[in-house]
Amino acid sequence: MVVRIARVWFVSFAVVCVFAAVALAQESLADAARRKTFDQLLDLYVRNGDVYYRALKAERAKLDGYLNQVASASAAKMSREEQMAFWLNAYNAIVLRTVVDHYPISGHSPEYPQKSIRQIPGAFERLQHRVAGKMLTLDQIEKDVLPTFNDPRVYFALGRGAIGSGRLRSEAFVPARIEDQLSDIAAECVQRGQCVQVEPESGKVTASAIFSWREKDFSAAYADKAPQVLTDRSPIERAVIAFVYPKLLNAEKDLVARNTFQLVYKPFDWTLNDLTGRGGR
Repeated sequence: MVVRIARVWFVSFAVVCVFAAVALAQESLADAARRKTFDQLLDLYVRNGDVYYRALKAERAKLDGYLNQVASASAAKMSREEQMAFWLNAYNAIVLRTVVDHYPISGHSPEYPQKSIRQIPGAFERLQHRVAGKMLTLDQIEKDVLPTFNDPRVYFALGRGAIGSGRLRSEAFVPARIEDQLSDIAAECVQRGQCVQVEPESGKVTASAIFSWREKDFSAAYADKAPQVLTDRSPIERAVIAFVYPKLLNAEKDLVARNTFQLVYKPFDWTLNDLTGRGGR
């Protein structure tokens, strides 16, 4: 009798495990299908970080459908890599929708370029969006959610709808490749004037304002990785150098070795990253 009960319990347990595995597989397939939709949008409308906003607005059904799925997704059940990809994709998709909702943009605030996402009132700090069952602003995603990953490379993965932001990729972030994708973003930083410029002739290191906005995060992650010669420098100075050091040219490394450079921040360019009208659609 005991053996029979044990067998029944074992079979029941096995059935439960099978159903659980199927549920997880289905959830994973759903996540993959959702990402594929966004991946196709980026591949079609994004070129070297710029966006065909006019064409995207005319054909926005897929973007709206993707964000409708994002609104009810269960992010808390995802792995760390899945969560990182999910939140980065969600942020970038929300920025695209925010722009196309108000496109063409032609604002009057003297603080920002006429064509800028910043001309949309409260675009980052007030407009709320449903993501994973929560109502959040773009600023809340960047300042409250993303820091939990302790990886400041994510801040250059954000396409803020601006030329000065990190380069919006023509592909979605994928959990299985998120580390490689973030490594690519860090590696290209020194090759983009909007990120970091090391100038041996002038003795200056010009860095994106993003480093100053997220100084605490970058300092915590990279300050201790800087060359030993920079021990007398501030944590953020060491962090900026460490972030780009692997890709510096010999002349640029010589400037670092002399430890005479001046770190300055480049004013953030909030001009809309709009490809429409520049040989685009």
